[in-house]
Amino acid sequence: MSVQLIDTPDLVANLTDSIVDLPVSPPSLYIDLEGIELSRHGTISIVTLHVLPAATTYLIDVHWLGAAAFFIEGKAGQSFKAILESDAIPKVIFDLRNDSNALCALYQVRLGGVHDLQLLELATRGGSRKYVSGLAKCISRDAGLDTGQTSAWQACKEIGRSLFAPERGGRYEVFNERPLKQAISDYCTQDVTALPLLWSAYDAKLTPAWRTMVEMTTRERIIDSQSQSYDPNGPDKALGPWDDSEDWDSDTGLYGSDVFFTAR
Repeated sequence: MSVQLIDTPDLVANLTDSIVDLPVSPPSLYIDLEGIELSRHGTISIVTLHVLPAATTYLIDVHWLGAAAFFIEGKAGQSFKAILESDAIPKVIFDLRNDSNALCALYQVRLGGVHDLQLLELATRGGSRKYVSGLAKCISRDAGLDTGQTSAWQACKEIGRSLFAPERGGRYEVFNERPLKQAISDYCTQDVTALPLLWSAYDAKLTPAWRTMVEMTTRERIIDSQSQSYDPNGPDKALGPWDDSEDWDSDTGLYGSDVFFTAR
């Protein structure tokens, strides 16, 4: 797998030209963001974009490029902002909420066409849906990695966290240091390259009724995350969005009370 740093306007333009007309099933674009206090209150340092058909991961240097990362157009007349906003171009993100809040507030990017993997996992889960799962748990449990791959992934994650997590003596500002440390590049890359594995695992189990529910709830998450009242660190973020107090028939899309769904 190739990893490329995107840190000039010309590279941004070339990248957008290369991703405007890719297959949509399975999705071609998988995205994760890193930053300092990632939300409208902080900054975006790096957008990590994995392009599945090209087997390439791009580290888009938003700290260096600023708004140019989103607004520079390629020869096809498309910007990265337009691609992120397009409902016709599917993008896969795990828990879009803080990413969406930061993109909207800092760069006026309003996400569209998102598959939120956190919701896909919740929808296809057996048992209680009271709480959502984190990415690390999903990767270790559902990505299909063997023991060696799991150990390597965990080691890479721990090295990265030791550099940026304050409770481990790190500094979030490490995401803005240039040249980018190899350990930070590896940290950014490893999670996003696991997202296609998770998407395949969850999408294969998604019933039509649950697919509709996930799409509706994803749109609600985007709208909520763009509001001024959104709390990026709210304690309720750990709760699942669907009422877990009744049995729901995933084949018919009906609860026992014959209501399509009950939102929190």
